[in-house]
Amino acid sequence: MRVVLILVDGMRPDALEGNEKVSRFMSESSWTLNARTVFPSVTLPCHMSLFHSVPPERHGILTNTFTPMVRPVDGLFDIVHNSKKEAAIFYSWEQLRDIYRPGHIKHVLMAREKTYDVRTENVTRATIDYIREYNADLIFTYLGWPDSSGHNYGWMSDEYMLGVEKSWESIYRILEVTDDDTCVIVTADHGGHGRSHGTDAPEDMIIPAFFRGKPFSPGKELDGVSIMDIAPTAAAILGIDAPAEWEGKSLI
Repeated sequence: MRVVLILVDGMRPDALEGNEKVSRFMSESSWTLNARTVFPSVTLPCHMSLFHSVPPERHGILTNTFTPMVRPVDGLFDIVHNSKKEAAIFYSWEQLRDIYRPGHIKHVLMAREKTYDVRTENVTRATIDYIREYNADLIFTYLGWPDSSGHNYGWMSDEYMLGVEKSWESIYRILEVTDDDTCVIVTADHGGHGRSHGTDAPEDMIIPAFFRGKPFSPGKELDGVSIMDIAPTAAAILGIDAPAEWEGKSLI
């Protein structure tokens, strides 16, 4: 099995209501619209907790500025590399360079275009091309349009909702090139309210999570899911033992 992990930055669950693509994906996936991220609900701390399965008080990153861990813990990319498997990452927010260690990723693409519509298209196309031509055991794709629109125009604004819709168009384009041996995980790092996020308010802390493919049951609603459960789940799908320090649980 392979894992394609797609993260939509700032995607609130209530922004998915009435979206036909999301409804279809839910029917094909095990899912929850009530997963929890970590506090502070800020992009880099949330990503560090997702990939290292420990809370911010353990990894020590509390803002979007990276600082090395006092007591390092291996992340998902590290254990994939150490298991002689391959990972690729496609993203458009430069600080995500700190979620992996140099030399532990087979392929990296960082989209630097000025606008997020162009960045989203280029990240999506690069992901699709890579899956078609090379593939990898773990692929991480980051879609940042909703978060950018949330900060500029407000969460749940028309511009924000457009970013969510376009992100799901990208997700379905990626789905078209995956096979039955691929588990696709779609989630968010945090939500948002007004033009910001980072608080412990439900609008910031509650995120969606979808798991499509073996061994997940289509249409099954999940309960008690944390963003820290994603790395252990991906590791289990890949047949890799999770580090003892990880605090999340596998969902399989």
